[in-house]
Amino acid sequence: MKQKMLIVGLCFAIAGSAYAQTKGGGISPQMLQQMEKAQAGQPTSKAIFNALAQNNIDALAMNFANQKPIDSHFSVETPKQSIHDQKSSGRCWMFSGFNVLRANFAKKHQDTLAVEFSHDYLFFYDQLEKANLMLQGVIDNAAKPMDDTRVQFFFHHPISDGGTFCGVADLAYKYGLVPKGVQPETYSADNTSRMARIVSSKLREYGLELRDMVASKTSAKAIQNRKAEMLGDIYRMLSMTLGEPVKEFTYAHIDKSGKQVGEPKKYTPKQFYEETVGGPLNGTFIMVMNDPRRPYYETFEVEYDRHVYDGTNWKYLNLPMKDIASLAIASLKDGRKLYSSYDVGKQFDRKRGYMDTENYDYGSLFGTTFKMDKAQRIATFDSGSTHAMTLTAVDLDKNGQPVKWKVENSWGGGRGFGGCDIMTNRWFEEYMFRLVVDKKYVSEEMMRQWEKKPTMVMPEDPLFQEDF
Repeated sequence: MKQKMLIVGLCFAIAGSAYAQTKGGGISPQMLQQMEKAQAGQPTSKAIFNALAQNNIDALAMNFANQKPIDSHFSVETPKQSIHDQKSSGRCWMFSGFNVLRANFAKKHQDTLAVEFSHDYLFFYDQLEKANLMLQGVIDNAAKPMDDTRVQFFFHHPISDGGTFCGVADLAYKYGLVPKGVQPETYSADNTSRMARIVSSKLREYGLELRDMVASKTSAKAIQNRKAEMLGDIYRMLSMTLGEPVKEFTYAHIDKSGKQVGEPKKYTPKQFYEETVGGPLNGTFIMVMNDPRRPYYETFEVEYDRHVYDGTNWKYLNLPMKDIASLAIASLKDGRKLYSSYDVGKQFDRKRGYMDTENYDYGSLFGTTFKMDKAQRIATFDSGSTHAMTLTAVDLDKNGQPVKWKVENSWGGGRGFGGCDIMTNRWFEEYMFRLVVDKKYVSEEMMRQWEKKPTMVMPEDPLFQEDF
């Protein structure tokens, strides 16, 4: 109670000194004195400062009452599979997407066969396609001034290693897939930042050149020819850092124990995709999202939020969390893992692999409160989808309502619960954003909503950032 009174007193003192602000709202000497006086009047400030000066904030904010043993039993759980590690890269979207594809392959073969896909192989084409998207986007918007929002979007984000499941769907169908061992990770695949900075710098240079060509009335054919030359340079840079993509290989399938099944066969990447995945993924799934700022049961599409210029924009149906949970439960009950994404920067005890809204009490530590709801956090860039993980299990109570969830993460198998993380349903509702679900689990009414003409939204929106 005394602490609350002191906080109230501080707020009153600052409010009462508003007359002392400098012209235009700056901090005046009088206002600063009021702050200093209020701070000095809090008897615990020195002790808290001493603790914070020598310790991690999360360690001090850890809610000890929430440190009880974690229940790792799940009433609905999909079969386990190997855990991968994205290392120092933002390719979680691809790792989660591949987790779903290889789980679907295993299910098709009654969990007798296993397959692992090369992330390095598809990442090469992801980067090449994004480079083309940037250059063509610059051409398309070349008539606009340099400070136009869309022009700045391309120069600010020439290329990135983040993405969504739509990228997996477009890229894998266009270029095929290869086994993990056929094209292993390179250093730059595991550590993408330096390569991305160098390629981005080159793309910005090329972008300016293309704008000049458009401004000087160069023919469209000549501009496209020059763009092709530019992409040739990018291809070479990617080949030197990621390795040139495999064109043909010999491979024999293996079972769950790692034993070879049948004789080795020759494949092209497209043939391997057809054998392990089948036809196009687009058209087989819908993406749903929880965005409480916007009307529910409406469909939205994000302009330029795609990996391939002639590919698929990210389109989603906005749903309440109860409907998203129902779709996830139906899929998991049928043994299907799901691509999903979250704000993992919030209330995540990484050491234990546990996500709960009560893990950390920052309010008590700093003598304040944090009152924003989900919609407010999104609108102010305080929260958004930051990381994709694969939803694998749910624990239901006697009424069929979710209590907790489990995800396969892509940070290696030596952390959390064997590379997996557990989240309470209350955390799930606050910090879960995206779900990709097969259409077979979607009601006819939701499909009608999904098929309506979407409202176009801008990629600069706080929520429409790529998963990393």
